[in-house]
Amino acid sequence: MSQLRALDLVRSYGRTPALRGVTLDVDEGEILAVTGPSGCGKSTLLHCLAGILRPDAGQVLWRGERLDTWSEAARSKLRRTEFGVLFQFGQLVAELTAAENVALPLLLAGTGRREARETAVTWLHRFGVAELADVRPGEMSGGQQQRCATARALVTSPRVLFADEPTGALDSLTGEEVLTTLVRVAREQRTSIVLVTHEPRIAAYADREVTLRDGTVDHTGLGLDAPLIGGDR
Repeated sequence: MSQLRALDLVRSYGRTPALRGVTLDVDEGEILAVTGPSGCGKSTLLHCLAGILRPDAGQVLWRGERLDTWSEAARSKLRRTEFGVLFQFGQLVAELTAAENVALPLLLAGTGRREARETAVTWLHRFGVAELADVRPGEMSGGQQQRCATARALVTSPRVLFADEPTGALDSLTGEEVLTTLVRVAREQRTSIVLVTHEPRIAAYADREVTLRDGTVDHTGLGLDAPLIGGDR
């Protein structure tokens, strides 16, 4: 069942087009890989789906509602509750400890400080970095930071996680470890993942792959048995 849908998305930066009419669905609990060469529009598509950017034309539907017409405040609230966002370099707050970083979405949603910390430590434990609860990002390795960032992105048990090159700054082994845990946790709680990557080995973790080229969906690689974009199977 599709819960997130893009219909004919168009987005440009000045005179440079990034998306040229992209249509796709993301099903509940599905891991969807968005692949393609650098500059093809992958990150722009993810940002439009997550409500970070508004498309110039087209629609983003979240459970049947026009997400692209919502106010910035409403879209921000959605990203604190039902959406999670994970970037390539984690973007942890340098002044906060690991536990404080992970607890931040809970605190913003009104959870009490003690409960938020306890939940944050539980999530750090799930990603194998509970011992870093009181450590700040500057004292962590890149892999440790990304584990903390992944825990923060999932701490609210979002319905959809948007992951933009989440292992791009990590070595192969660390990247595989982080992604394996991410996928396992997502499966457990039925979180959909929109996974932007240019690496075939990372895309292999997905249930389905959509390739962008020059701002459009590239259908040339789809065989007769491949899922059709737009939700029909």
